[in-house]
Amino acid sequence: MALIVQKYGGSSVATPEKMLFVADRIIKERNKGNRMVVVVSAPGDTTDHLIDFAEKISKEPDTRELDMLLSTGEQQSIA
Repeated sequence: MALIVQKYGGSSVATPEKMLFVADRIIKERNKGNRMVVVVSAPGDTTDHLIDFAEKISKEPDTRELDMLLSTGEQQSIA
């Protein structure tokens, strides 16, 4: 049993169709008996939009709060 690491950037999970394609790839590897580590980014331009949003509220957003906001993008991909 191999350990497979896959990384999917924002463009790879930008649409429902692309998310389904990624999910299918993960399932196929898992069904082969491989262990999986999957890293995903926020869909499309989500991170850029969240940063713009935060900077409209505060010129210098608190680092911790910005990290919390940006993590919501990745949460969309893993949900």
